[in-house]
Amino acid sequence: MRRLAVVAVLVLALAACSGDDDGGSTTAAPEDTVASTLAGETLTLTSDAFDDGGTIPAEHAGCVDQQPGPNVSPPLTWSGVPDSAVELAVTVVDPDADGFVHWVVAGIDPTATGLESGSVPEGAVEAQNDAETPGYFGPCPPEEHTYLFAVHALAEPSGLTEGMAAAEALAAVEGATELQAELRGVYDQAA
Repeated sequence: MRRLAVVAVLVLALAACSGDDDGGSTTAAPEDTVASTLAGETLTLTSDAFDDGGTIPAEHAGCVDQQPGPNVSPPLTWSGVPDSAVELAVTVVDPDADGFVHWVVAGIDPTATGLESGSVPEGAVEAQNDAETPGYFGPCPPEEHTYLFAVHALAEPSGLTEGMAAAEALAAVEGATELQAELRGVYDQAA
């Protein structure tokens, strides 16, 4: 929770400094604010599975109707990786569950433009999630939750190791991030 508060304060501070007021929606893409700190660099993140703020399909969930779900990571596509990036990482966090970490994968080649559904590129490394299993753990909330998918352009190697604890892995990625783009998805297994 403290980590989310620090990130929220940083995003608000950057927004105030940028002078770009879009009305203050919490679902606005924070990558626009972060990008302004890198001389106009803009990193974007999208998915063919759901729109920003849209519903995450059940095929990407950890639970469906109180039963185990398919638990397959959604396809992700990004663009605008700065030339200075030495590595990319992808994270998935549930801010509605005190920052529960669903996925941290790093060591992605900075020339990559996305991840296919259910795949991790060769050479990439996955940490444990907060369910204490390695790799992706899809949404499994008791009620509607919002999930924050992010691609991180890292200015230095993350140092992530296979099976690293979720909190340590997330801190390593966030500490090396120079630019990130976010995509929000919503999931409710009862819907």
